[in-house]
Amino acid sequence: MPDSRPLRPLREALKLVAVALKEGEVPFALAGSYGLWARGGPEPDHDVDFVVAEEDAPRAEGLLAERGLNVVRPPEDWLFKVFVDDAMVDVIFRIGGRPLARAGLADADEIEVESVRMPVLGATALMSHKLGALEEHACDLTNVLPVARAVREQVDWAEVAAATSDSPFARACLSLMRDLDIVPAPNACLSSQAGPG
Repeated sequence: MPDSRPLRPLREALKLVAVALKEGEVPFALAGSYGLWARGGPEPDHDVDFVVAEEDAPRAEGLLAERGLNVVRPPEDWLFKVFVDDAMVDVIFRIGGRPLARAGLADADEIEVESVRMPVLGATALMSHKLGALEEHACDLTNVLPVARAVREQVDWAEVAAATSDSPFARACLSLMRDLDIVPAPNACLSSQAGPG
């Protein structure tokens, strides 16, 4: 069994921020690679991502600062960061340049993560965000393929393809995943349901 001790600070930061947001009644959801981990994917080792609606971001930021957490505003205008010792948590309120609305949290499910029940974005949204983030300087498919394989049965891949259709990197990744039989080919379900003519 893999040693989880190096990842313990990230898990503790995840719990600390989630509990603070829950107690402060700020609508949120676990997102990113840790959201996928909560749904059966491999555990990441870089940071934790939460999403909040843009309208709730100032309240979330203030609440976490009041809890004594180290809140940092980076130059990017779509998130703020929370540091718990050396563990980094990103609180994201814009995705793909678009403000996140509370309705964007609607598909989150309550899942127990490290003994804390919290909203976790749906696998379709999580994979759409993951593929949508691929670009020329961040296109490491070794971080995408194992996750996609682990959660593939939870994902509406047609919806992911539609949501990421503007990205040539996402389209290429989906094409590769079809060739690897990770995701079904377009219309595969329709053709299998049609039966003999």
